[in-house]
This record gives sequence, structure tokens and C-alpha cells, in this order.
Amino acid sequence: MADEAVAEHPAEPAAPKAKDARSPEAPRGGARGDDNAKDAPDAPGSSDAADAEAAEREKERERAADRFKDRTRDPLAEEQGEEEPTDAAAATRARRSGQKLLASGRDLIGFDRSDVGRLHIGDINIGLDARRSGLSMRDGPVPEEELLRIRRTHIEPEGYVRLRRALEARRLLVLGGAPGTGRASTALALLEEVTRDGESGQNAERVRRADPERGVRELAAQVVAGEGGRLRGTGYLLEPALDRPGTLPPDGMDLDQLASALAERGSYAVVVVSVGSAANPLLAGRYGAICPPAPTRELVAVRLRKRLEEEHGDPVRVGGGGSAQDGDGGGGLDGHADRDRDGGRDEGRARGADQGGDRPRGGGPDEAGSLSRLLERAAELREDPEVTEAVGLDDLRPAEAELFASLLAGHLLGSVGREELLSGCRGLAAVQAYEWFAGVDRALAAPPPGDGRAPVRSGTAALFHPVAFRIALAVLGGASHSAVSAAAHLLTWELSVQSDPDSTPARPLFCDDPESDLALSRARPADGPVDVAGAEVTGRLIFYRGAALPAAVLAELWDRHFPVRAPVVRWLRLLADDPRPQVSMRAAVAAGELSVRDFEHGYAELVRPLAEAPTPRRRVFAATALDQAAGHASHRRAVRKVVEDWSRHGTPALRWTAAMALGYGRSADSMDDTLDALARIGVRDDGEQLAVASLNVVRLLTLPECATVLRRLADWTGHRGEEYQDLALVSIVRLALTDVDEVLDDEPGTPLGDRGDWPLLLALAATRPELTGKLADLFWTALNTARSRDVAFDALETLLRSASRKDGREWTREGLAALLPALTAEEHDRRRLDWLLQRMMRDQDRPLTEERARALWRLAVPARQRRSEEEESHG
Repeated sequence: MADEAVAEHPAEPAAPKAKDARSPEAPRGGARGDDNAKDAPDAPGSSDAADAEAAEREKERERAADRFKDRTRDPLAEEQGEEEPTDAAAATRARRSGQKLLASGRDLIGFDRSDVGRLHIGDINIGLDARRSGLSMRDGPVPEEELLRIRRTHIEPEGYVRLRRALEARRLLVLGGAPGTGRASTALALLEEVTRDGESGQNAERVRRADPERGVRELAAQVVAGEGGRLRGTGYLLEPALDRPGTLPPDGMDLDQLASALAERGSYAVVVVSVGSAANPLLAGRYGAICPPAPTRELVAVRLRKRLEEEHGDPVRVGGGGSAQDGDGGGGLDGHADRDRDGGRDEGRARGADQGGDRPRGGGPDEAGSLSRLLERAAELREDPEVTEAVGLDDLRPAEAELFASLLAGHLLGSVGREELLSGCRGLAAVQAYEWFAGVDRALAAPPPGDGRAPVRSGTAALFHPVAFRIALAVLGGASHSAVSAAAHLLTWELSVQSDPDSTPARPLFCDDPESDLALSRARPADGPVDVAGAEVTGRLIFYRGAALPAAVLAELWDRHFPVRAPVVRWLRLLADDPRPQVSMRAAVAAGELSVRDFEHGYAELVRPLAEAPTPRRRVFAATALDQAAGHASHRRAVRKVVEDWSRHGTPALRWTAAMALGYGRSADSMDDTLDALARIGVRDDGEQLAVASLNVVRLLTLPECATVLRRLADWTGHRGEEYQDLALVSIVRLALTDVDEVLDDEPGTPLGDRGDWPLLLALAATRPELTGKLADLFWTALNTARSRDVAFDALETLLRSASRKDGREWTREGLAALLPALTAEEHDRRRLDWLLQRMMRDQDRPLTEERARALWRLAVPARQRRSEEEESHG
């Protein structure tokens, strides 16, 4: 630091910086003059009047400084008070996470499905709803042809042998799983295998389906009767409807009675149930077992081989042959065949050039050469990144694997084009969403089984909770499991009240089963960071098992089930008030996606009411939803018109919301238009909303058009209107006080993203060297303007203290090394830095060590300049 003594307070510069525009405090005619010159007395007896005038001017300066400081407050903390900061960084991360799960570019609207139960693409016509086929035959024998098909194509899930041994030992198995996972097929495969060589012999009715309307007691009676003693060694499959209100699950004595009857007749039974609160006691008992889903790769391989064989007519063995009896290489249930695990194929094989076109060349038998070559090309196509993204599911269920294999086979054989293939793959998630919501509340209108009483509606909460959890997961995916579960219970209440407004729905307190929620919603848990009070802690997060499912669920919900919109809107408004950014910001992103699907409804029910709300949290919700809609080219023009009207003619609350929407950078036609709108909001009504306008000017500095924003800030500092000057000065100070991760949308891995805890001013100076001069000029202006000086010096002190962390590790030193030399080019600037460093060293609470002070001085003043000044001072 300089050796000479420095005044207690920094000296006021006599003129503005030579390379900078004049200070906002300077007279309009040129350089800033001496404010005290005009206070000189010009007549006897005027001394008292001059002193009074000077004192009044000093008071006015203090009032101006106080007003300026008030405008640098956090505009998002109004409802909490200035002393409690908001967690802007957590909100930014939550919004970014929600956008990743609900990608704007995903085309789910374009998938045409007039009948979701069946799908026709090219020359493929296939059934999709696996649950319906299981109930198509009631209380009757399973045809031998179906048993043969299952024997040939069924893929054993993990633990299949254990399930078979349990069935052989106890005669009865309660098999739990999520609908569509192949649990019924596994049950039929088990029954086919255990009855193949039993007492039933070649009996055509050795495997029977029991009527779902009958319970375990009725099945026990049926087994005992045995069709007049004719049926022995029979396998029974029962899928009771436990999810219907008024239906009670069987107890342990009922199951024991059925097992005893089965042993007496040499028979077997598998009771298939959905995992959930109703079935959990059954699955926890001695007969219970969970049926894991079949592995996706094997499912697709077997289905694809079957499809290609049907078209090609030349069975082939892949990955080691199959039994001659089965003739498909899929592996029979008798264990005589090996299944294709698809593991020996060279996955690194380069994709053929014919995969890039709309239709594959060489798809026919003559060009492909052999079925084995087709299978190799199918494996390559299955791993195509574009195809994988279109499928959007981490694992496929049997019906989905059937469709996927059919699409791949059709594309390879030339009957399905590239666009048809991708559209059909996108439809897989849409079909799953349809199955989840189709006729959920139909059971409420039906009377309990076995009597003619009026429908029982007391089970609405239990009925609606699974669908509420799926909706909550679509909206809040990536949040903590507890947050998603709590939101699901809120939505369950809203759905129950909407379904039966005259009754108070029951609210079960101890029925939650996290494992069931995961299974019924195709979800997966993961450990990850959760923002709590500005700090990150490790928590249990939850996601869909597939990137396509969140958007598919919201599309199905909004486009096909209009009555559910009212309770969902009420629920989203509740989430808008949640103090946790991981909840409110994700809900805002989902609200924007829903608004895109019906902008009239979304604007009227969600965006406009919340944009006029008295609390900042709700207005941020509305602004985020608007920006999400602006991410779609189809709605960008409408959003920009709304924001433009609000910024010009809206109420104060609407102008506030418009400012927040403009800060995302997509709600105006250009960056200049965005800055014009923010200036319009910030300078109106004596700067009433200058704080929120300046915050969003700073947010725009993280975008590629950063230079345009800095140019406009420089223009505003020289504006004749003091309100424009204040907008620029407040934005400059806020730029120094705002951390990168509070305003940046980019993921870590970018130059700014890797400096998330840096002040944005220093991060820009370090990563954008071409902007350093402009940044320094603007900050110099704030330091040399009377009303912003105190706040700017406090900000500079904060920047200097960020050079290194408490443990001594380097922090923002790179940014300070770029900024300080440009900021202290003049002698009086260096003297003022010297004074500030000495003040920091004398700070009683956080004294700066002399070593760190000298290091900061060396950053600001290059060595050559220090030597020159020392030589001059010593003559």
C-alpha cells in the first residue's frame, strides 16, 4: 500500500474519470464542479444563512443516500422483511431442474391416437393395454394356445425359480406387482409349469382364470367342488379387485382355507394383486411375494426376434440356440433352452449409413442377406440415441416391448418410415399415462360386490391417492420424496372434494407405502442435494423412470380429463405459496407447460390471478409460468404481447410480474426491447418498482447479449432524468452484490456456471475480459456518485474480502486481478483503495490481515506502476 498517510475519509475527486462518461451527479454542462464553491458568502451577515443552506444540502444528500440504499433491497423479500434474505439460488436450481424434466421441445401433441387400446402405425396393428387382456376371459380355462405362447416367449424375471419353488411348496402364492409389469404373465407361466406334469395331465383345463368379482372364499369353494370332482391338479389365477370401495382384502384364515383346499385337490393358485396399502398385509404374509418386472433388453430381444421371424419366415438362434420343441430360441419354461441375453453382440459396431434416412435401405431379405443380419441391425437401431430419446422410458413393460419391437421390425423391413418410428416410440409414454387415468373413479359409481346397496364413496382418498401421486411426481419430479408425497396428499384431498363435495373425505394417516408409490408410478429414488435455508444437504429425491413420463402425464391430464382441471388449479395455487423453492418453482414450470396446452384456460385460471397477487412469491410463480410458455415458439408471441401490455398499462402488481418475466430474456422481441420495458417499469411512479427492475437487469447480464446490457447501463448513467440514473446505479451495485448462482440458468460446466458462488461482477470480469473495461467504468461511476457512494463502497469491501476463503484457498482472486487495475487507473482511485484497505484492517469484527491487504494492493497496482510511483515519491 502507499506509504503516505491517508485521510480518514476518501477525498472527493475534483473531476470524473477521464475515460468515463460524466457522473450522474455532474452538472449538465461538463465536468463535475466543486459543490462548496457556490456556498461562499457574498454579503455581510449571510454566514448563518449559508451554513443553514449547507446543512440542508447535507441532509438532502443523506436522504438521497437512504432512498438509494432502500432501492438496493431484495424485492423478493418484501413479505419476509429485509433482514431475512430469500434463497434465489435454490429457486434458480429448482426452475432449471423442472425445465429439464418438462423439456419444451418434446413433441407429445403430435402423436395421434384415436383408440389408445390399439395402435396402427404403417401396417402394424397391435393391442397395447396389457391389463384388459387378462380380464377378457372370466372364470374359464386358459386356451392351450395361450399357454404355448407364454411357454415360448415369456421372459423369466429375477427370482422366478424362487417363486416357482414357493408355489410348489405352499400350493398358493400371492403375487404382488404394478399393473402392466407382466405379473399376470408370470403367474400364468408359473401355473403352466407346475401343472404340466401334475395330476391334470393333458387336461385342456389345467389352468383356469377365476372371476375377479369372486373373492378368495368363493375360489376355495370352487376348488373343493372341482366341477363335480372332474378337475384335479388345476392351476387357478385370481386377480381380485381390491381397489374398489367397499371391497375388503382376504385375511390370513381365508388364505389358509384356500391353500388347504388346493392341497386336497392337488391344485395350485396364484392370487395377483397390485402393490398398495390394501394388498400390503397379504404380501407380508407367508404366501406373499413381489414379482419383479422382466428385464427390458431380453423382452425386446425376444419380441423383436418373433416379429422378424414372422415376416422373414426363417427362425434363427441368437446368443446360443433354443429347444427344437419351442422353435423360437426364446427359452422354454422347462429350462431346456437358453435365452438371448443380447450381451455377446458387439455394441460398438458402427451404425450403417442407411440408418440416417427416412426408410432403411437394404431392409428386405435379399438386401439384408439373412435374418441374423437383420437382428444385428435391429440391435444397432435400438441403441440409436434419437430412438432412445423418443422412447423416453428407462425400462419397458411387456406390451410396450411388443410395440417397440414391432416398430423396429417394421422400420427394418421398410414398412415403417423414420418419422413413423419416432412417433410410435413417443406414444409409449402417452399410452402409459392413458392407462393410469382411464376410468379411475368409475369404481365409485358401482355398488359393492354382492348386494344392491348404494355406492360407497368413503374410499375416495385411497382410490385417488395413486393418481394424485403420479400427478405430483410429474410436477415436482426431482424434489424430495417427502415433498412429493405431501403434495400428493394435498391433491388427493382436492380430488376427493371435487368428486363428492357433499362429504368430507377420509384422510388416512398411516397408509403410505413408499415402495408401493414407486412401483405404481414407475418411479425411482435417488440420493441428491436438497436446498434448506440456503444450504445444501443430502436428501432422498424421487424421479420418474423415464424422461417422457412427466410431460405425458400432464398432457393426458389436461387434454382428456377436463373435470380434473379445477382441483388441479386449486392445488397449484397452494403450491405457489409453498416457501420451499423446490416446490413452488417446479410447480410454476409445470403450470407454464399446462398453459401451453390451453393458453386461454391457463392464463385465466393461473397466470393472471397470481400475477396480481399481493405476495411476491405468487407473482414470481406467474412470471415463471409465462416464461415457460414463452419457451414454445407457438406461444411466444402471445406471451410477449401480455408482458408488453402489463409493462405499459398494468397495475403495479402486473408491472412487477412483467419485470420478473422480462428477466428471463424471452418475453420481448430483442434485448433492447427487454431493457426498454424494464426501464419503463423502473422509472415510473418515482421509482416505486426500481428494485425489481434493477434485479432483472442484472439477471440479463448472464445472457450472451451481456454487452448490450452494459451499453444501456452506460447510457442511463448519462441520462438527464435522475430516475434513469438511479436505475443504472442500483443495477451496478446489485451486480456486485449478486452471486452467479442466484441468477444463472446454465448448468455447472460453463465458465459462469463453474463460479456459482462468485459475485457476478467478478465472474464476468474473469470470464469475459473484453467487458472488463466497461464493468470497471460503471462501478467507478457508482463509487464516485454521492448518493450511491456508501453502498458502492460496502459492495467493494465485500468484493475484496472474497479474494480468498476462510481457510486460505483462492476464491475470486482471478476476477479481482482483472477488475481492480481498471478500477484504480487514477491516483485518487488508488488512494481511496488504500484508505479502504486500512479501514478493513482496523475492523474490530473482521480485521483484514496485513498480508492479505498487501496482496490485494498488489493485484490493484501492477509492479511497474508501483516502482514508478515509489521513484516519484522519493525524488
